[in-house]
Amino acid sequence: MPEPLPPSGRIAIPVSHGSLEAIARAPDAAVAAAVVCHPHPLGGGTMNNNVVYRLAKALVDGGVATLRFNFRGVGASTGAHAHGVGEEEDARAALDWLHARHPDLPIWMAGFSFGARVGLSVAAADPRVAKLLGVGLALRMFDYGFLSSCDKPKAIIQAADDEYGGRAPIQAAVAGMAEPKRLWVVDDATHLFPGRLDAFEAAAREAVAYLAAQ
Repeated sequence: MPEPLPPSGRIAIPVSHGSLEAIARAPDAAVAAAVVCHPHPLGGGTMNNNVVYRLAKALVDGGVATLRFNFRGVGASTGAHAHGVGEEEDARAALDWLHARHPDLPIWMAGFSFGARVGLSVAAADPRVAKLLGVGLALRMFDYGFLSSCDKPKAIIQAADDEYGGRAPIQAAVAGMAEPKRLWVVDDATHLFPGRLDAFEAAAREAVAYLAAQ
């Protein structure tokens, strides 16, 4: 049995530059375990972002042990922003911790915005990761073409009026992704889902259930 988590869930994950500040939550009988990656640090993104928090909540409520963490240079995490390359190392360190704690559970990777680009890129290439959950794919900033050859189950949630790729662009992008996949589009929402967080969380709950059934 793994060591009990502190009541706060707050932990430190070792990484080459020091440690990553993180929060771990686990339901009583987990069916999977997921890492959640936050949006761009240079835009104020942290593991406490509203969308990240709601995404982690939907995962735990759906029976998934969840680890959200701050990328290097954010909050109490050591290091400095590394333009996505170093952040991929951080995501792999989070996977290392989660896989060691839950060696018998399927591992998922989830992320929002910049965190989706980092997390899904790592997840597509890492054999430990079974399923992918992306939120707010910043299509105008990042290339997601690598998902065209990734046959792991994928759930994508996007705001209909996302500034970085709304309904039509995300539908086209998901059409080019390998099966199995499913897309949820949250109406009347922009990238950060302001005023639409409840609708986002409802979509996230459906996405978690979809992935659990795959």
